[in-house]
Amino acid sequence: MTCVSLMKHGLCGTMKHADACAGRKEDDRRKEREKMEMIFCVEDDDSIRDLMIYTLNSAGFKAKGFENGESFFEALQTQKPRLVMLDIMLPGESGISILKKLRTQKGTADIPVIMATAKGTEYDKVIGLDLGADDYLVKPFGMMEMVSRIRAVLRRAGGDGQGTKLLHAGNLELNPETYTVLVNGRRIQLTLKEYKLLRIFMENPGRVFTRDQLLEIVWGMDYTGETRTVDVHIGTLRMKLGECGDYIETVRGVGYRMGEAK
Repeated sequence: MTCVSLMKHGLCGTMKHADACAGRKEDDRRKEREKMEMIFCVEDDDSIRDLMIYTLNSAGFKAKGFENGESFFEALQTQKPRLVMLDIMLPGESGISILKKLRTQKGTADIPVIMATAKGTEYDKVIGLDLGADDYLVKPFGMMEMVSRIRAVLRRAGGDGQGTKLLHAGNLELNPETYTVLVNGRRIQLTLKEYKLLRIFMENPGRVFTRDQLLEIVWGMDYTGETRTVDVHIGTLRMKLGECGDYIETVRGVGYRMGEAK
């Protein structure tokens, strides 16, 4: 039935209104999904905070960073994150104090929180867990470990659905839940670093990573070795993947990426 004929029955305007309402509802659902994917990172060290945000964005999350409790609570007024990464040692209000507030306020009591603690601060770690922190990471920690911990906490809290998604590239399959890799259905044994490299590539097909970026994400901020380490690990990873090793492409003068399956 055309819009002209519908107008005769007074239905055209109603249908347009219904379509507009449906469109607005879909926009609202999309915005809500985006909010639920957001991770807040409260960390006063600019370089660490920037790396955390970069890694989370690369892993498929959305992330925002805050250098202190004041800016963090200000952002909470307009957006509720899916999870909070919270450093204990902060300028002004401490992470422990921020956690107390989160757990005593009705609107934020259910937000999962992962605490970041320095080595030798077991007391703070125990206090944080007693106050309701869902997990903790000891600095310096690797970025891939952070992503894995976040996904584990989100699964326990109701899930973001990302951690259980199998990753595929041609005849290659990676299971983030079980840390297993299959080539043509056959399980391949990888070291942890090789697994982390492969996962980064498979989660970001086509994206080029420099050697320095891979060192920071996989080896962590405290690594002081040479970028040649990345080349060696990529070489052994390619060898273990056999025919699928060609999926990892070298971008001369830049780094590596996951190319299209051949």
